[in-house]
Amino acid sequence: MAFWHKKKDGNKQELQEQKPEDSPVVENIVSTSEEKESSGWISRLGQGLSKSSVRLGQGITDLVTKKKLDQEMLDELEDLLITADLGPKTAARIVAEFGRDRFGKDISEEDIKRALATQITAILEPVTQPAAFHGQQPFVVLVCGVNGVGKTTTIGKMAYDLHVTQKRSVMIAAGDTFRAAAVEQLEIWAQRADCPLVKKELGADAAAVAYESYEKAKKDGAEILFIDTAGRLHNKANLMAELEKIIRVLKKQDENLPHAVLLVLDATTGQNAHEQVRIFKDMVNITGLIVTKLDGSAKGGVVVSLADTFGLPIHMIGVGEKIGDLRPFNAQDFAKSLVGLP
Repeated sequence: MAFWHKKKDGNKQELQEQKPEDSPVVENIVSTSEEKESSGWISRLGQGLSKSSVRLGQGITDLVTKKKLDQEMLDELEDLLITADLGPKTAARIVAEFGRDRFGKDISEEDIKRALATQITAILEPVTQPAAFHGQQPFVVLVCGVNGVGKTTTIGKMAYDLHVTQKRSVMIAAGDTFRAAAVEQLEIWAQRADCPLVKKELGADAAAVAYESYEKAKKDGAEILFIDTAGRLHNKANLMAELEKIIRVLKKQDENLPHAVLLVLDATTGQNAHEQVRIFKDMVNITGLIVTKLDGSAKGGVVVSLADTFGLPIHMIGVGEKIGDLRPFNAQDFAKSLVGLP
């Protein structure tokens, strides 16, 4: 189940209530609506990744100064992929595969882009996994990440789509009790999404917020509970202790809690995102990644290296501030947009 796919299903159901199920008119309307939404997102994805794709595209253009693929061209291609933040290991893997059947043969700029897109897609497909918040109710989602990566905005966008679009009951817990701005932001998003927010005074015990929000979510029959957390990496020991306490308190209620632990990463940090994944993996059992701010970065290739290095599911990516700019991750769409293919 993908968040935004449900919206389509909802539209289809609504239309079917007005027309017979087998009505071709209804099917055509739904199909056209879905095609427009899909093409609109791909266009925004391409625009969002333009800083990355322009860098790669120009590099490939500069690379193709001769027709035949030789070792010099392969070395330059590897360097180019590294500068696009695919990382040395992933770049070497892609180039080795790329050169295997093409060495000494005529090669064009289009050939390189299509081959790269195919190989990047192959790396990304195993980790492409839209988030499904189904199962035990309330479904508890712990959201982690360093300060500034967009955790609060991401929670707000997910809550909005789930509640406003999909009509599912959502509750939000302000577990980052150290930053007044985080709580204020969540309040704004909770109002926008028309979702209840559980909060305590500044400096309160984050585990107490998690406990109280879970109790309230059970009592009120909420389907999904998002718990925001702090991200103060300058004091790793305290952060680890806090996250461990939150999870310990939740597990006292149910040993299966939390049901999902999402790590939000900022694409503009490039390869530093790898270190953030390692740190949080040491603290909690990360179940999936969300990568934000791809529109502000020329380092979109980091998504590929994250997939290749950690193999963690990538649920969503963000390419802008609007609610519709956070979408389920699609390997092929991302790969083509990254190398500048339509």
